[in-house]
Amino acid sequence: MRICIYGAGAMGTSLGEELWSAGEKCEFVTRNLSHVEALKEEGYTACPPDGMAGEYDVIFLATKQRENNSIAEFLLPFLKGDGALVTVQNGLPERGLAEVFGADRVYGCALGWGAELVSPGEVKVSSEGKKHLAIGAYGKGEKLGMLSALLARAFETKTGDLMEIRFSKLAVNAAFSTLSAISGLTFGEIAKKHRKPALALMRETVAVAKAYGCKSLEQNGHNIMKFAGSPLAGLVLPMAMKKHAAIRSGMLKDLAAGRRCDVDFVAGAVVSAGEERGVRCPRLARAVALVHEIENGLAELSPESLKLL
Repeated sequence: MRICIYGAGAMGTSLGEELWSAGEKCEFVTRNLSHVEALKEEGYTACPPDGMAGEYDVIFLATKQRENNSIAEFLLPFLKGDGALVTVQNGLPERGLAEVFGADRVYGCALGWGAELVSPGEVKVSSEGKKHLAIGAYGKGEKLGMLSALLARAFETKTGDLMEIRFSKLAVNAAFSTLSAISGLTFGEIAKKHRKPALALMRETVAVAKAYGCKSLEQNGHNIMKFAGSPLAGLVLPMAMKKHAAIRSGMLKDLAAGRRCDVDFVAGAVVSAGEERGVRCPRLARAVALVHEIENGLAELSPESLKLL
């Protein structure tokens, strides 16, 4: 089986390294040429996009979403007719990808850990415990069993309803990743010191998930639907986020470097999905707007900015 990790940054590389350790010799593809060379020196197969050739049985898409349309068109000739495109991006990217690849070739996978590319060839995982993930099908899902078995060689793997998988992770990312991007704080610091805004954003995400027919949102051993509505949620939140306490949002790194981040495809995706089903998300919408204000120099990246919510 020929496997490609397209967008071998922190998360894509951590995914691929685990697959290699389990005996699945995937190919890393990234525009970061120094990272390509470092991976090759470590014995991995890696190349830039213009070095790709032939067709793949499985392509794991791990890029940021801002260029998804052009990336999908680029990747289309490299995916076998009966191949699987597995997006491990956050948010709700499957609909757009299905317009290029067809619904039945698209799968969504939510990764349950955080990672940071600290230097070429070196990735630091910022979550405790064994890596776990969940995967679901956007279309008929004929390859779901094969993909689940493949991933289960390296990860704790769960299959299920794609929308429940997506909103389970969005309930955390739309809240904590967004607040981390605004404040510069870790997930653990937010869970301890800024529980009220975190829970408010989580509850809006849960409301949208319910509008899409989700019955249960399982994350880190918790049912977020029940958890978010509990009067004890504020007390439990720091413990619930313990395994991910050291994570800082990937969007934060973009903002600190003066780049535009993917907030429109994470918290913004929840706001857009809510609009489609008539569910308003005013706090999430304000959080997205505040991230853009930071991007444009109209607000400060600081814990003090959380007061603007």
